[in-house]
Amino acid sequence: MQKSMQKGQNAKSSEALIPSLVQTIEQAFQLKRNPLPWGKAIGAGICSGTPVLIGLALGNIKYGMLAGIGSFTYLYVSNIPYTQRAKRLFFVMLGLSLSVGLGTLVAPHPLASAFVVGMIGAVVSFIFGAFKIQGPSSIFFVMGFSLATGMPLDPAAAPVRAGLVLLGGALGWAIAMIGWLRNPHGPETTALRQVYRELAGFIDSVGTNRSHEKRQKLVSVLKSADETLSVGQVSWQRSGQYQRLLLLNDKANTIFLDILERLDGQAGKLPPHLGRTVRAIADSLDGKNGHPLPIDFQREPSAGGERLEADVREAAALVSEPITVMEREEHVARPSFRMVMGGAFDKNSIVFLNSIRFGLILAVAAIFAYSFELNRSYWVTLSCAAVMAGSTLIATFHRAIQRTIGTVVGIMVATIILSAQQQGWIIAVLIMALTALTELSIVLNYGLAAFFITPNALLLAESMAQQKSLSFFASARIVDVLMGCAIGLIGTLMIGRRQASSLLPHYIAKTIRSEQQYMLTLFSDRRDTVDVTQSIERRKLHTNLGNLKLVYATAVGEVPGNKTRLQFLWPAIFSIEHVAYLLDSCLKTGTCPVLSDAKLSQLLLAFETMAISAEQGVALEKKPIPEITGFSQLEKEIRVLQDALQVSCKDR
Repeated sequence: MQKSMQKGQNAKSSEALIPSLVQTIEQAFQLKRNPLPWGKAIGAGICSGTPVLIGLALGNIKYGMLAGIGSFTYLYVSNIPYTQRAKRLFFVMLGLSLSVGLGTLVAPHPLASAFVVGMIGAVVSFIFGAFKIQGPSSIFFVMGFSLATGMPLDPAAAPVRAGLVLLGGALGWAIAMIGWLRNPHGPETTALRQVYRELAGFIDSVGTNRSHEKRQKLVSVLKSADETLSVGQVSWQRSGQYQRLLLLNDKANTIFLDILERLDGQAGKLPPHLGRTVRAIADSLDGKNGHPLPIDFQREPSAGGERLEADVREAAALVSEPITVMEREEHVARPSFRMVMGGAFDKNSIVFLNSIRFGLILAVAAIFAYSFELNRSYWVTLSCAAVMAGSTLIATFHRAIQRTIGTVVGIMVATIILSAQQQGWIIAVLIMALTALTELSIVLNYGLAAFFITPNALLLAESMAQQKSLSFFASARIVDVLMGCAIGLIGTLMIGRRQASSLLPHYIAKTIRSEQQYMLTLFSDRRDTVDVTQSIERRKLHTNLGNLKLVYATAVGEVPGNKTRLQFLWPAIFSIEHVAYLLDSCLKTGTCPVLSDAKLSQLLLAFETMAISAEQGVALEKKPIPEITGFSQLEKEIRVLQDALQVSCKDR
C-alpha cells in the first residue's frame, strides 16, 4: 500500500516537473517590458569605438583594441550620484587595467592563470555584492584578464597593455561624467521623482485591493532614495538644490506616515486631488524653481485629513520656492566601509558564499580548458562567468540557454563580418554599433543581447591575435561556449543549490534581533549618550535587512524550492522591513519618548520571542506590545509582524 502511494506521489511529482521545466525554458525567451536606455547605448558605442579609431589614426589598431577593453568602464554606469559614480568608475578603470596586466604576466603559466582568474571573479563579485552595486559585476574583469591570456605571450608588455586599458577607461570615465556639467544632481532628482510618483500611486490605491502592493513598493523606493541621497552628500560642497531634495525626501516620508495614521482612523479612499498634486510635484522635479504648482485643494479639508493636506501643500511649496530661502541644512548618515565589509564578510553571508562559489567554479573551468589544450581556451572561462552571472539558479539556467543559442547566431554574424576582411575603420564602426545594440537589447533579454555580444567579442579578440580559418574558430567557439555553459550550470547545481533556503531562518532571526537592539537604543535614556544616527545598532540593522532581502530573493530562484513556504514568509519579511522603516522615522522626528524599564522589557521579550520562533520554526505565543506614545503605527506593525511569523511557522 505504502509502495503504491509512493509511486503515485513520484508520478505526480514527475508530471509537475515537466510543465515546470517547459515553463522555465519559455521564460528564458520572454522579452521584458523595460524602457530602452538610448543614452547609455549611444555612450557605450562611442566609448568602445573611439579608442579603435584613435589607434587606427595612429597606425596601430591593436593598441586601439586594447584601449577598447578599458572602455568597458562605461558599462558600469548606473543612476547614482555623480560623486559616487566618479569614485566607482575610477576603481573599475583601475581594476580592468590590473586584470589585463595580471593576465599578461601569468599567461605563460596555465595553473597560475586559473587560480588568478578565480580570485578576480571571487573578489570583484564579493565587492559588488557587499555594496549592492548594480551592473555586470565581475564579467568584464574576467573578460579583460582572459583576453590578455589569449594574446601573444609577452610578460614584458604588461605595463604597456595595462596602460592602454587605463587610457580607454579614462575616456569611459570622462564620457560617463559629462552629465555632471549640465545637472550635478540629476540622479538624486530622478530618485525623488520616482518616490513622488510611487507616493501618488499609493494615494490613489488607498481603499482598493492594490493598496498593499503599492505600499510595499513605496517602502522599497523610499529606502532606495534615502541610500541615493546619502551617497550624494559631499562634505566640502553645500548645494541648495541638494538641500531641497533632502527636504522633499523628508516630506515624502512624512506624507506616507500621515496616510498610515489616517488609515487607522477611517477606511475608504483618499481625496483624488491629493494624488494629482503629488504627481504634479513629481513631474516638476527638474531642478528648476520659481514655477508655483497648481494646488487643487478643497477649502475645507476632509475629516481627519488636515495634517495630510498641510504636508502635501508644504511639499508643493518646497518645489516652487527659490533655493535661497532654504536655510535649513540636512545631513544624511551613510554606512562606513568597515560596516559594509564587516556585514558581508561572514561565514553565513550569502554574498561571501556566492563569491567563493563563483571563484571556485571559474577556476575549475579554466583548469578544465587548459587541461584539454583548447585553442583560445579563455572562451570556456568567459562563458562560464557569463552563465554564473545570473542572480539565482533559475537565472543561471536561463543564461545557459540564452548564451548557447545567442552565441550560435552571433557566430554566424561574426563569420560573415570577418570573412569580408573589413577595413580598420569599418571594424571600429561595427564595434560601436554592436556595443550600442547590446546595451539596448540586454534590458529586454540576455539571449537577444548575446546575438551582438558574440560578434563584438570575436572582433575584439581576433583582431589582436593571429587568425586561423574561419570554419576552425567558429566551430571551436561553439564547443568552448557549450563547455563553459555546462561547467557553470553543473557547478551551480552542485554547490549550494539550497544554500539560501537553509540560511533564511537565521537571517530573519538576526534581523529581528537587530531591530530589538536598535529599538532599545532609540527608546531608552541611552539615546542621550550616543549618536543614534551613526550608532552601530542602526547600521547593523540596515546591513542585516539588506542581507535578508538578498537571501530571500536567492531562495526564490532555487531549484527545487518550496515556493509555498516562501510565499508565506514574504509578509513577515516585508513587515520586518516596515518596522525598520518606522524606527528610522521615529529617529527623524526627534520626539522619541523614553520608555520605562517595564515597557522596554515587554518589547524586548516580544522581539526575542519572534526571533526564536523564526529560528526554530515554531509558532510561539504572541506577547503584548506596550503603548509607544506618538508612534501607534510602530505598535501596530510589530503586532502585524507577530501574526505574520505565526502564519509562516504554521505552514512549515
